[in-house]
Amino acid sequence: MRYSVFSLLAQAFQGHKGWTPVWRDPAPKAEYDVVIIGGGGHGLATAHYLASRHDITKVAVLEKGYLGSGNVGRNTTIIRSNYLLPGNTPFYELSMKLWEGLEEDLNYNAMVSQRGVINLYHSDGQRDAYARRGNAMRLAGVDSELLGREQVRAMLPYFDYDNARFPIQGGLLQKRGGTARHDAVAWGYARAADSRGVDLIQNCEVTGITIVNGRAVGVETSRGPIRAKKIAMAVAGNSSRVAAMAGLRLPIESHVLQAFVSEGLKPLIDTVVTFGAGHFYISQSDKGGLVFGGDIDGYNSYAQRGNLPVIEDVMEAGMGLWPGLGRVRMLRHWGGIMDMSMDGSPIIDVTPVDGLYLNSGWCYGGFKATPASGFCFAHLIATGAPHPVASAYRLDRFATGHLIDEKGAGAQPNLH
Repeated sequence: MRYSVFSLLAQAFQGHKGWTPVWRDPAPKAEYDVVIIGGGGHGLATAHYLASRHDITKVAVLEKGYLGSGNVGRNTTIIRSNYLLPGNTPFYELSMKLWEGLEEDLNYNAMVSQRGVINLYHSDGQRDAYARRGNAMRLAGVDSELLGREQVRAMLPYFDYDNARFPIQGGLLQKRGGTARHDAVAWGYARAADSRGVDLIQNCEVTGITIVNGRAVGVETSRGPIRAKKIAMAVAGNSSRVAAMAGLRLPIESHVLQAFVSEGLKPLIDTVVTFGAGHFYISQSDKGGLVFGGDIDGYNSYAQRGNLPVIEDVMEAGMGLWPGLGRVRMLRHWGGIMDMSMDGSPIIDVTPVDGLYLNSGWCYGGFKATPASGFCFAHLIATGAPHPVASAYRLDRFATGHLIDEKGAGAQPNLH
């Protein structure tokens, strides 16, 4: 069913009894052209673009739980393309452009809100670094604006400008950045892929990858074996475990990243803000909750929960930026598993095993990259060649030294 004002009116006159399921619940077939392991944002986006852009519809997306039960439903919903290095800037700008047309493409309300992203700076050195990043963005055709202290104060008057330990001196603004509803993104891609014939198979855990003469030819699952001409991995923090089924060791570590949401409040903050003197970022959801987060936990883990020291660190940073938060009650918090690559940038590439494709190493940037990740991964699977904007995301860059050191921290928690 195509959503429109006319379908809404028609259903209203029927008492809303004619809505159909958003996607099918098919049983797995014996063989597919492409099997995508992982039913999160990246896997579902890949399936959609394989079907819509490359006319490859004999595709199965395998998810061990329910669709969207991983990181796509466990993040702080921020979208932006304010990157510095040439390897990253064109990719994330493609993602931003896809975000801007996503709802029309999917015929689904993903609640994309381009409310702006402001990175605050607190020293002359940070100002110079942000000026450099802003200039690099403009040279790449990405919008940016360097703001002074009073310009930021006019936009965000409730922060501590006069008595703070780290006084706010200004910020770098990308007006086209903002947020999107994470669950709706997963549902929209799932519905769009299903409508083109892709099988979305839930509660189907991959337990092994079948390799014959050096080529991946199928997967073993909790619902039986499935043969495939091509197998694509998009499993975020579980990339190491799934890759190990094919005998691969990846240059990534898995860490927990916690996120938090407060009780619902009246409108307070109408943009996304990051604190330059500590790792803290905050926005307000459509429900009124303040959504915020900080650093990864300092140990390797596959658990979708965090620990108290990072909670304390995030709250301290939040209070340092915005003392008024001390009166707000926290409603809940959760954790997602980050696949932290050694240089802090992702991998979209073929693997040494023929027929096996890899999408991993997203670190903090997985949600904002969802459209471009699926778009470029689908291009790689369909054509066998990397998309031009993702050509730097090679797996062998860690052996050749062609790193994309955007942050300079990689997978080391003590440097975040």
